[in-house]
Amino acid sequence: MAFLNLHRGKLKQNFDYLSNLFDSQDISWGVVSKIFCGNRAYLKELIDLGVREIHDSRISNLAKVKEINPDVQTVYIKPPSKRNIEKMVMYADVSLNSELTTIKWISEEAVKQKRKHKIIIMVETGDLREGVMGDHLIDFYASIFELPNIEVVGLGTNLNCLNGVMPSSDKLIQLSLYKQIIELKFNKKIPWVSAGTSVTIPLMLHQQLPKGVNHFRIGETLYFGIDLFEEKLIDGMNADVFELYAEIIEMQEKPLLPSGALAANPQGEIVEIDQSLYGKSSFRAILDIGLLDVDPKYLLPEDGEFEILGASSDMIILNLGLNTKKYKVGDLVKFNLKYMGALGIMNSSYVDKKISD
Repeated sequence: MAFLNLHRGKLKQNFDYLSNLFDSQDISWGVVSKIFCGNRAYLKELIDLGVREIHDSRISNLAKVKEINPDVQTVYIKPPSKRNIEKMVMYADVSLNSELTTIKWISEEAVKQKRKHKIIIMVETGDLREGVMGDHLIDFYASIFELPNIEVVGLGTNLNCLNGVMPSSDKLIQLSLYKQIIELKFNKKIPWVSAGTSVTIPLMLHQQLPKGVNHFRIGETLYFGIDLFEEKLIDGMNADVFELYAEIIEMQEKPLLPSGALAANPQGEIVEIDQSLYGKSSFRAILDIGLLDVDPKYLLPEDGEFEILGASSDMIILNLGLNTKKYKVGDLVKFNLKYMGALGIMNSSYVDKKISD
Protein backbone atom coordinates (compact mmCIF):
# COMPACT_ATOMS: atom_id res chain seq x y z
CA MET A 1 0.00 0.00 0.00
CA ALA A 2 1.29 3.48 -0.87
CA PHE A 3 2.24 5.73 2.03
CA LEU A 4 3.69 9.18 2.68
CA ASN A 5 6.48 9.54 5.21
CA LEU A 6 7.32 12.74 7.10
CA HIS A 7 10.98 12.74 8.14
CA ARG A 8 11.02 14.31 11.60
CA GLY A 9 14.77 14.97 11.72
CA LYS A 10 14.87 16.71 8.35
CA LEU A 11 11.85 18.85 9.23
CA LYS A 12 13.63 19.92 12.44
CA GLN A 13 16.82 20.74 10.53
CA ASN A 14 14.89 22.96 8.11
CA PHE A 15 13.00 24.60 10.97
CA ASP A 16 16.19 25.33 12.90
CA TYR A 17 17.81 26.80 9.77
CA LEU A 18 14.91 29.21 9.27
CA SER A 19 14.64 30.07 12.97
CA ASN A 20 18.30 31.06 13.04
CA LEU A 21 17.91 33.05 9.82
CA PHE A 22 14.93 35.05 11.09
CA ASP A 23 16.36 35.51 14.58
CA SER A 24 19.54 36.93 13.07
CA GLN A 25 17.49 39.70 11.43
CA ASP A 26 15.00 40.19 14.28
CA ILE A 27 12.07 39.03 12.12
CA SER A 28 9.02 37.19 13.49
CA TRP A 29 7.46 34.41 11.47
CA GLY A 30 4.71 31.84 11.40
CA VAL A 31 4.50 28.44 9.74
CA VAL A 32 1.94 27.80 7.00
CA SER A 33 0.47 24.36 7.72
CA LYS A 34 -2.07 24.00 4.90
CA ILE A 35 0.06 21.31 3.21
CA PHE A 36 -0.80 19.00 6.14
CA CYS A 37 -4.55 19.21 5.34
CA GLY A 38 -5.37 19.04 9.04
CA ASN A 39 -3.41 15.85 9.78
CA ARG A 40 -3.28 15.93 13.56
CA ALA A 41 -0.04 13.96 13.96
CA TYR A 42 1.80 16.20 11.50
CA LEU A 43 0.44 19.38 13.11
CA LYS A 44 1.67 18.11 16.47
CA GLU A 45 5.14 17.65 14.97
CA LEU A 46 5.17 21.37 14.10
CA ILE A 47 4.01 22.43 17.52
CA ASP A 48 6.54 20.12 19.22
CA LEU A 49 9.29 21.91 17.28
CA GLY A 50 8.35 25.07 19.15
CA VAL A 51 6.17 26.72 16.51
CA ARG A 52 3.95 29.28 18.22
CA GLU A 53 2.25 30.79 15.19
CA ILE A 54 0.48 28.63 12.60
CA HIS A 55 -1.16 29.85 9.41
CA ASP A 56 -3.77 27.94 7.42
CA SER A 57 -6.45 28.48 4.80
CA ARG A 58 -8.92 26.02 6.36
CA ILE A 59 -10.70 26.88 9.60
CA SER A 60 -11.07 23.21 10.56
CA ASN A 61 -7.28 22.88 10.49
CA LEU A 62 -6.86 25.86 12.81
CA ALA A 63 -9.43 24.29 15.14
CA LYS A 64 -7.19 21.22 15.38
CA VAL A 65 -4.21 23.43 16.20
CA LYS A 66 -6.17 24.97 19.06
CA GLU A 67 -7.13 21.50 20.31
CA ILE A 68 -3.45 20.48 20.41
CA ASN A 69 -2.24 23.73 22.00
CA PRO A 70 -4.60 26.67 22.57
CA ASP A 71 -1.63 28.98 23.16
CA VAL A 72 -0.48 28.78 19.53
CA GLN A 73 -1.46 31.93 17.64
CA THR A 74 -3.59 30.93 14.65
CA VAL A 75 -3.78 32.94 11.44
CA TYR A 76 -6.42 32.49 8.73
CA ILE A 77 -4.68 33.32 5.47
CA LYS A 78 -7.43 33.99 2.95
CA PRO A 79 -10.35 36.44 2.99
CA PRO A 80 -13.10 34.73 5.01
CA SER A 81 -16.51 34.08 3.53
CA LYS A 82 -19.55 35.50 5.32
CA ARG A 83 -20.84 32.04 6.25
CA ASN A 84 -17.54 31.10 7.89
CA ILE A 85 -17.00 34.20 9.98
CA GLU A 86 -18.44 32.80 13.22
CA LYS A 87 -16.07 29.81 13.17
CA MET A 88 -13.18 31.89 11.87
CA VAL A 89 -13.41 34.30 14.82
CA MET A 90 -13.70 31.31 17.15
CA TYR A 91 -10.55 29.52 15.93
CA ALA A 92 -8.36 32.20 14.30
CA ASP A 93 -6.64 34.86 16.37
CA VAL A 94 -5.58 36.77 13.24
CA SER A 95 -6.89 36.93 9.68
CA LEU A 96 -5.72 38.41 6.38
CA ASN A 97 -8.37 40.75 4.98
CA SER A 98 -8.98 43.07 2.05
CA GLU A 99 -12.78 43.67 2.12
CA LEU A 100 -14.31 46.44 4.23
CA THR A 101 -17.70 44.72 4.48
CA THR A 102 -16.11 41.50 5.67
CA ILE A 103 -14.10 43.25 8.40
CA LYS A 104 -17.30 44.90 9.67
CA TRP A 105 -18.91 41.44 9.90
CA ILE A 106 -15.84 40.17 11.74
CA SER A 107 -16.11 43.08 14.18
CA GLU A 108 -19.77 42.28 14.87
CA GLU A 109 -18.99 38.62 15.45
CA ALA A 110 -15.97 39.40 17.64
CA VAL A 111 -18.21 41.57 19.83
CA LYS A 112 -20.71 38.70 20.13
CA GLN A 113 -17.96 36.29 21.12
CA LYS A 114 -16.28 38.85 23.38
CA ARG A 115 -12.99 38.34 21.56
CA LYS A 116 -10.38 40.70 20.16
CA HIS A 117 -9.63 39.80 16.55
CA LYS A 118 -6.44 40.90 14.84
CA ILE A 119 -6.37 41.95 11.18
CA ILE A 120 -3.57 42.07 8.62
CA ILE A 121 -4.70 44.32 5.78
CA MET A 122 -3.61 42.78 2.50
CA VAL A 123 -2.31 45.27 -0.06
CA GLU A 124 -2.19 44.74 -3.84
CA THR A 125 1.40 44.91 -5.08
CA GLY A 126 1.06 43.56 -8.60
CA ASP A 127 0.23 39.85 -8.58
CA LEU A 128 -3.52 40.65 -8.75
CA ARG A 129 -4.83 38.17 -6.23
CA GLU A 130 -6.23 39.53 -2.95
CA GLY A 131 -5.34 43.02 -1.73
CA VAL A 132 -6.52 46.61 -1.35
CA MET A 133 -5.24 48.94 -4.08
CA GLY A 134 -2.56 51.25 -2.68
CA ASP A 135 -4.36 54.47 -3.54
CA HIS A 136 -7.40 53.28 -1.53
CA LEU A 137 -5.43 52.10 1.50
CA ILE A 138 -5.66 55.26 3.64
CA ASP A 139 -9.44 55.47 3.27
CA PHE A 140 -9.70 51.72 3.87
CA TYR A 141 -7.75 51.96 7.11
CA ALA A 142 -9.79 55.00 8.20
CA SER A 143 -12.95 52.90 7.86
CA ILE A 144 -11.81 50.05 10.10
CA PHE A 145 -9.24 51.18 12.67
CA GLU A 146 -11.87 52.15 15.24
CA LEU A 147 -14.19 49.17 14.73
CA PRO A 148 -14.95 47.46 18.05
CA ASN A 149 -12.92 44.34 18.92
CA ILE A 150 -10.71 44.77 15.84
CA GLU A 151 -6.98 45.41 16.05
CA VAL A 152 -5.00 46.09 12.88
CA VAL A 153 -1.64 44.42 13.48
CA GLY A 154 -0.10 44.55 10.04
CA LEU A 155 0.01 45.34 6.36
CA GLY A 156 0.68 42.33 4.18
CA THR A 157 1.02 41.24 0.61
CA ASN A 158 1.18 38.08 -1.47
CA LEU A 159 3.38 37.74 -4.53
CA ASN A 160 4.01 34.89 -6.98
CA CYS A 161 0.71 33.20 -6.01
CA LEU A 162 -1.33 33.83 -9.17
CA ASN A 163 0.52 35.54 -12.01
CA GLY A 164 4.03 34.70 -10.87
CA VAL A 165 5.05 38.28 -10.04
CA MET A 166 8.24 38.06 -7.98
CA PRO A 167 8.96 40.16 -4.88
CA SER A 168 11.43 43.00 -5.20
CA SER A 169 12.99 45.50 -2.83
CA ASP A 170 11.00 48.30 -4.48
CA LYS A 171 7.64 46.58 -3.91
CA LEU A 172 8.43 45.81 -0.29
CA ILE A 173 9.77 49.32 0.39
CA GLN A 174 6.45 50.67 -0.91
CA LEU A 175 4.56 48.50 1.59
CA SER A 176 6.78 49.75 4.42
CA LEU A 177 6.10 53.35 3.33
CA TYR A 178 2.34 52.71 3.48
CA LYS A 179 2.80 51.59 7.10
CA GLN A 180 4.73 54.75 7.97
CA ILE A 181 2.13 57.01 6.33
CA ILE A 182 -0.74 55.34 8.21
CA GLU A 183 1.10 55.51 11.54
CA LEU A 184 1.81 59.22 11.09
CA LYS A 185 -1.65 60.14 9.85
CA PHE A 186 -3.64 58.20 12.45
CA ASN A 187 -1.15 58.19 15.33
CA LYS A 188 -1.49 54.41 15.50
CA LYS A 189 1.17 51.74 15.69
CA ILE A 190 1.10 48.88 13.17
CA PRO A 191 3.49 46.17 14.41
CA TRP A 192 3.95 44.08 11.25
CA VAL A 193 4.89 44.50 7.64
CA SER A 194 4.00 40.94 6.68
CA ALA A 195 5.53 40.87 3.22
CA GLY A 196 7.50 37.69 3.50
CA THR A 197 6.59 34.29 2.13
CA SER A 198 8.88 31.50 0.96
CA VAL A 199 9.47 33.34 -2.32
CA THR A 200 10.86 36.32 -0.38
CA ILE A 201 13.56 34.37 1.49
CA PRO A 202 16.14 34.76 -1.32
CA LEU A 203 15.98 38.55 -0.80
CA MET A 204 17.05 37.93 2.80
CA LEU A 205 19.84 35.59 1.76
CA HIS A 206 21.22 38.24 -0.61
CA GLN A 207 20.81 41.12 1.88
CA GLN A 208 18.15 42.79 -0.29
CA LEU A 209 15.22 42.72 2.14
CA PRO A 210 14.08 46.22 3.20
CA LYS A 211 14.45 46.79 6.94
CA GLY A 212 10.76 47.59 7.37
CA VAL A 213 9.69 44.02 6.55
CA ASN A 214 9.48 42.22 9.90
CA HIS A 215 7.06 39.31 9.51
CA PHE A 216 7.11 36.19 7.33
CA ARG A 217 4.58 33.44 6.54
CA ILE A 218 6.57 30.36 5.55
CA GLY A 219 5.43 27.05 4.08
CA GLU A 220 7.18 25.71 0.99
CA THR A 221 10.77 26.49 1.98
CA LEU A 222 10.28 24.87 5.39
CA TYR A 223 9.14 21.60 3.82
CA PHE A 224 11.26 21.56 0.66
CA GLY A 225 14.29 23.75 1.44
CA ILE A 226 13.89 25.53 -1.86
CA ASP A 227 15.13 28.88 -3.14
CA LEU A 228 12.12 29.87 -5.25
CA PHE A 229 14.08 32.48 -7.21
CA GLU A 230 16.59 30.01 -8.59
CA GLU A 231 14.57 26.80 -8.09
CA LYS A 232 17.39 25.13 -6.21
CA LEU A 233 18.03 23.70 -2.75
CA ILE A 234 19.23 26.17 -0.14
CA ASP A 235 22.56 25.15 1.35
CA GLY A 236 21.95 23.57 4.77
CA MET A 237 18.34 22.59 4.11
CA ASN A 238 16.60 19.36 3.03
CA ALA A 239 14.40 18.80 -0.02
CA ASP A 240 13.06 15.44 1.16
CA VAL A 241 11.14 16.10 4.37
CA PHE A 242 8.32 14.25 2.57
CA GLU A 243 8.93 10.85 0.95
CA LEU A 244 6.32 8.92 -1.02
CA TYR A 245 6.52 5.14 -1.24
CA ALA A 246 4.32 3.33 -3.76
CA GLU A 247 4.06 -0.44 -4.16
CA ILE A 248 4.49 -2.32 -7.44
CA ILE A 249 1.30 -4.28 -8.06
CA GLU A 250 2.13 -5.55 -11.56
CA MET A 251 5.43 -6.14 -13.36
CA GLN A 252 5.37 -7.31 -16.99
CA GLU A 253 7.48 -6.98 -20.11
CA LYS A 254 5.18 -5.30 -22.65
CA PRO A 255 5.37 -3.51 -26.00
CA LEU A 256 6.32 0.16 -25.84
CA LEU A 257 3.37 1.08 -28.09
CA PRO A 258 -0.34 0.36 -27.65
CA SER A 259 -2.18 -1.66 -30.31
CA GLY A 260 -5.63 -1.01 -31.76
CA ALA A 261 -7.70 2.04 -32.72
CA LEU A 262 -6.83 5.02 -30.51
CA ALA A 263 -9.26 7.48 -28.95
CA ALA A 264 -9.00 9.92 -26.05
CA ASN A 265 -8.35 8.37 -22.66
CA PRO A 266 -10.44 9.35 -19.58
CA GLN A 267 -8.20 12.41 -19.10
CA GLY A 268 -8.99 13.59 -22.64
CA GLU A 269 -5.49 12.78 -23.93
CA ILE A 270 -4.71 11.11 -27.22
CA VAL A 271 -1.46 9.13 -27.24
CA GLU A 272 1.05 10.19 -29.87
CA ILE A 273 2.70 7.26 -31.65
CA ASP A 274 6.46 7.24 -32.14
CA GLN A 275 6.89 4.97 -35.16
CA SER A 276 10.51 4.18 -34.19
CA LEU A 277 9.27 2.24 -31.16
CA TYR A 278 7.33 -0.39 -33.10
CA GLY A 279 8.43 -3.90 -32.18
CA LYS A 280 10.28 -2.77 -29.06
CA SER A 281 9.38 -3.67 -25.48
CA SER A 282 10.35 -2.84 -21.92
CA PHE A 283 9.48 -3.81 -18.38
CA ARG A 284 6.49 -1.86 -17.12
CA ALA A 285 5.52 -1.53 -13.46
CA ILE A 286 2.12 -0.49 -12.18
CA LEU A 287 2.00 1.35 -8.83
CA ASP A 288 -0.87 1.42 -6.32
CA ILE A 289 -1.42 5.17 -6.55
CA GLY A 290 -3.03 7.32 -9.21
CA LEU A 291 -4.45 10.63 -10.35
CA LEU A 292 -7.01 10.57 -7.57
CA ASP A 293 -4.08 11.01 -5.19
CA VAL A 294 -1.44 12.98 -7.10
CA ASP A 295 -0.61 14.39 -10.52
CA PRO A 296 2.53 12.50 -11.68
CA LYS A 297 4.15 15.74 -12.87
CA TYR A 298 4.72 16.60 -9.21
CA LEU A 299 6.60 13.34 -8.49
CA LEU A 300 10.41 13.20 -8.48
CA PRO A 301 11.61 9.59 -8.78
CA GLU A 302 14.58 8.86 -6.55
CA ASP A 303 15.74 6.27 -9.08
CA GLY A 304 16.63 8.17 -12.23
CA GLU A 305 16.70 5.00 -14.32
CA PHE A 306 12.94 4.78 -14.93
CA GLU A 307 10.33 7.15 -16.33
CA ILE A 308 6.67 7.74 -15.54
CA LEU A 309 4.68 6.77 -18.64
CA GLY A 310 1.26 7.90 -17.48
CA ALA A 311 -1.51 7.42 -14.96
CA SER A 312 -5.14 6.52 -14.56
CA SER A 313 -7.36 7.34 -11.59
CA ASP A 314 -5.83 4.70 -9.30
CA MET A 315 -2.58 3.58 -10.95
CA ILE A 316 0.70 5.04 -12.22
CA ILE A 317 2.66 3.22 -14.90
CA LEU A 318 6.46 3.21 -15.02
CA ASN A 319 8.85 2.31 -17.82
CA LEU A 320 11.71 0.39 -16.18
CA GLY A 321 13.56 -0.33 -19.41
CA LEU A 322 15.59 -3.52 -18.93
CA ASN A 323 14.81 -3.49 -15.21
CA THR A 324 18.48 -3.61 -14.26
CA LYS A 325 17.55 -2.98 -10.61
CA LYS A 326 15.45 -6.17 -10.62
CA TYR A 327 12.28 -4.55 -9.31
CA LYS A 328 9.52 -7.07 -8.59
CA VAL A 329 5.89 -7.16 -7.49
CA GLY A 330 5.61 -6.03 -3.86
CA ASP A 331 8.65 -3.74 -3.97
CA LEU A 332 8.33 -0.13 -2.91
CA VAL A 333 9.34 2.67 -5.26
CA LYS A 334 10.42 5.93 -3.61
CA PHE A 335 9.59 9.44 -4.83
CA ASN A 336 10.45 12.88 -3.59
CA LEU A 337 7.76 15.47 -4.16
CA LYS A 338 7.09 18.96 -5.36
CA TYR A 339 4.86 21.13 -3.18
CA MET A 340 1.64 20.47 -5.10
CA GLY A 341 2.38 16.76 -5.11
CA ALA A 342 2.65 16.61 -1.34
CA LEU A 343 -0.48 18.73 -1.00
CA GLY A 344 -2.47 16.36 -3.23
CA ILE A 345 -1.31 13.28 -1.34
CA MET A 346 -2.00 14.87 2.05
CA ASN A 347 -5.53 15.59 0.84
CA SER A 348 -6.02 11.94 -0.18
CA SER A 349 -7.54 9.68 2.45
CA TYR A 350 -6.33 6.68 0.42
CA VAL A 351 -2.61 7.17 1.15
CA ASP A 352 -1.32 6.36 4.65
CA LYS A 353 0.61 9.06 6.50
CA LYS A 354 3.61 8.04 8.60
CA ILE A 355 6.42 9.69 10.58
CA SER A 356 10.02 8.54 10.90
CA ASP A 357 13.15 9.85 12.61
